Amino acid sequence: MGRVTERRRTIRIRDGAVSTRPDTLVAEEPLEIRLNGKPLAITMRTPGDDFALAAGFLVSEGVIGGQADVRSIVYCAGATADGVNTYNVVDVRLAPGVEVPDITLERNVYTTSSCGLCGKASLDAVRTTTRHPVADTPPLLLAPGLLAGLPDRLRAAQRVFDRTGGLHAAALFSETGELLDVREDVGRHNAVDKLVGRALTDGRLPLSRSVLLVSGRASFELAQKAVMAGIPVLAAVSAPSSLAVDLAAETGLTLVGFLRGPSMNVYAGEHRIALDEGQPTDTARGDAAS
Repeated sequence: MGRVTERRRTIRIRDGAVSTRPDTLVAEEPLEIRLNGKPLAITMRTPGDDFALAAGFLVSEGVIGGQADVRSIVYCAGATADGVNTYNVVDVRLAPGVEVPDITLERNVYTTSSCGLCGKASLDAVRTTTRHPVADTPPLLLAPGLLAGLPDRLRAAQRVFDRTGGLHAAALFSETGELLDVREDVGRHNAVDKLVGRALTDGRLPLSRSVLLVSGRASFELAQKAVMAGIPVLAAVSAPSSLAVDLAAETGLTLVGFLRGPSMNVYAGEHRIALDEGQPTDTARGDAAS
């Protein structure tokens, strides 16, 4: 099976001094996801948690919504011409009665921000296909101070990042700030899928009392994955995209960007943030972490 990290020879130049030494790099390999034996998608990922990744991907595609929808997930033996198992092909078998989507299409229309759609069509597609609409009742109420402490806790849990500096991370926190799970991957969307897939296999969907924190920016795709898993709050250490903000407003997702210490911008769903009475809400635009 593929490793999480690999060693490569590198030439180091430091203040004019040249030396040769091995460097630890994050591994990147393709994973083909098959559905009932038919190819569905290929994603570049860091090996590990592949079954959770496949399950989470299918949640974000709207194919499955719970543990009972999956009969089995297995690696495909003999995935190469010479019969060697690369552990880079996973087949998900759906439970009897679960509808199989038309996988002759290149992509499902609601999959990602790179699928060729934009604007209202993408927003409508996510809203109408999610099995777990955002429905935290009563709504979460998070203090800004609680949110401010989450990035440091995520960073402390990034074990592979410390060795490579090349991984994104996603973490689930409880409404009281307890770290529930953290996953790393070369792609932040894969890290989120691994979180969601693990929750599905553990029978914990929807994640209606959770906060999702992602390293980097909050794209439409990540907002989509949060909504599809029923997560009410998505926070990112960098900026959101305009379509991610539109999707959050459309679906009731709370979206926080530029979460850096006590500073953050709330772009949608501010009713879940415990703002002090009299605190102004018309804050500066999110093109700077102010």
